[in-house]
Amino acid sequence: MNFYSDVPEWKWMFKNAIDWEKVIPLYYPTFPTPDGFESKEEIIPFLEELADQTGAWAGSEQAIADARAMDEKGPGEVKDGLTIPNEYLSRIYKQATELGIFGLSMPPEYGGMGVPASLHMTVLGQGSRSSLGVSTQLAFFTSIADMINRYCDQEDRERLIPEIIAGNISGSMCLTEPGCGSDLSMIKTTAMPQDNGTYLINGTKCFISNGGGGIGLVLAKTPNAPEGLKGISMFLVEQKIPEKEGLNYYVSKNEEKMGLHASFTCEVVYENSVGKLIGEENEGFKMMLHLMNEARLAVGFQALGIIEASLAYANDYAKQRVAFGSPIAELPLMKRNLDDYETEMNAIRALLMDTTSHFDIFTKLDLKKHHTNDLTEEEQEMFEEAGKWVRKRTPLVKYYSCEKATELSQRAIQVLGGYGFMKEYPVEMFHRDSFAPLLYEGTSQIQALMALKDLVKYAMKDPKTFFTNIMDKHPSTEIGGNEWTRNYKKAHYRFKKKMMGLLVKTLKPKNGKNIFNLKAWTELESINKLMTHAETLCQALSYTETLRVLCDHANQDQQRVKLFNDYYTLVYPRLEAIYADWSIR
Repeated sequence: MNFYSDVPEWKWMFKNAIDWEKVIPLYYPTFPTPDGFESKEEIIPFLEELADQTGAWAGSEQAIADARAMDEKGPGEVKDGLTIPNEYLSRIYKQATELGIFGLSMPPEYGGMGVPASLHMTVLGQGSRSSLGVSTQLAFFTSIADMINRYCDQEDRERLIPEIIAGNISGSMCLTEPGCGSDLSMIKTTAMPQDNGTYLINGTKCFISNGGGGIGLVLAKTPNAPEGLKGISMFLVEQKIPEKEGLNYYVSKNEEKMGLHASFTCEVVYENSVGKLIGEENEGFKMMLHLMNEARLAVGFQALGIIEASLAYANDYAKQRVAFGSPIAELPLMKRNLDDYETEMNAIRALLMDTTSHFDIFTKLDLKKHHTNDLTEEEQEMFEEAGKWVRKRTPLVKYYSCEKATELSQRAIQVLGGYGFMKEYPVEMFHRDSFAPLLYEGTSQIQALMALKDLVKYAMKDPKTFFTNIMDKHPSTEIGGNEWTRNYKKAHYRFKKKMMGLLVKTLKPKNGKNIFNLKAWTELESINKLMTHAETLCQALSYTETLRVLCDHANQDQQRVKLFNDYYTLVYPRLEAIYADWSIR
């Protein structure tokens, strides 16, 4: 099975959902390129060939067999403070290195291919279809290399990135501590400055994915640091350093988990561990946000991989399982359910690919801005536009895809009936693994609160204009257009109108103050009431943003109209149920 070429939806998305007209010039500014490409028309087939190769690898019998073995036996062991990969994970690392996966998005000067981030996200989704745990292990090569490339000095980039690309080391992002998860302001890990410019790190981190990879990007607080998030700094901490005998930090255990058995999830102990400050003191949270934005989008692709794996297996089973005289896939209720599941999967893929197109533009220009700070006027405009969509979409794609991965993997189990409950069949593994994306990189509820915060912040800039724009854009004032565009605009307008009603209802100022008065917003005590609706608001935003993307795709290619119509039919009742909830609670 090839997880790219055997899936027509992936081929359409890769060619049409990415804004190659903007993305390619950012990655390949001149032709011919150092690799000999003469034009954009040569680049896209090359990138697609890479996606085809990785899709064939992820879907190979060997990769799937190794993933199943690791679900049973784990990724390896913790011994003498180190994580030791077993034969299955070692083979996967070797194959990924040979395919160049760890260097896909890294600059050529360090041995990478320098391809757009969209391809890297696609590969993560492919790997997750085989095994979410394996995909997680692979992700911490590229994500840590990106952070080093973006924020570390030239010496560290030249020294570490080639080693990561070669598969010799990987890394982890060390945030969470016992009693400190979503609220990072509570971290207790300390960093004491030394006369030689290094810092001594002391503390314990828990639930750290790939904590024994060799490199840790550690969040800690220096003496006299400001309270809260403004007092967090980031440090590069290597497990083995020449100037220290023994290990610089220790992995104390690999957690026993409900799912994600193929991934190391570690407790990491720092005892006078030598660390190097990244950037300036108290800038750690700001830098960490970049990784979290990338990680949340990546987790969306991981969740999509779970959905694809679950529904592919369920569909194949339903076509072969005969009951009441016919394959159960042809029974009316089962057929409707399977069609709905596929519609939602394809819609989520479209939302993810459209969002990663914006992310591709944003992250490339952000890197240039960080290193040289010389964006042209056109680039600055592109940077701001892409950043707007990335900011808006990041919590939505993480929330929506992860919630649906758990729901649809459960549905796949039900398609198999009793067989789905047996470990002999992989759908129970997909479902167990699906709970991890709900939790890491910010829970679903954290994503919902982020979406709410961004919405309120946007509205508070100018409440009167915000509400007036909603009322002045009734779709009945626009004549013409095709049916699907009119339906999208009607759905979007209805959402905005209902959302306005929710805001007025929950944030109504006391003492008769005008809702259009900005001071009234900042004095409201009823914000907690609005927060109780954060999750349904996030759901509604997810549905309407997905409709937006599917409408755009239908306008590109009329063969995509059916997906828009099917999805519109699927989510319209859900939106109405949300509006009913807003009106009575």
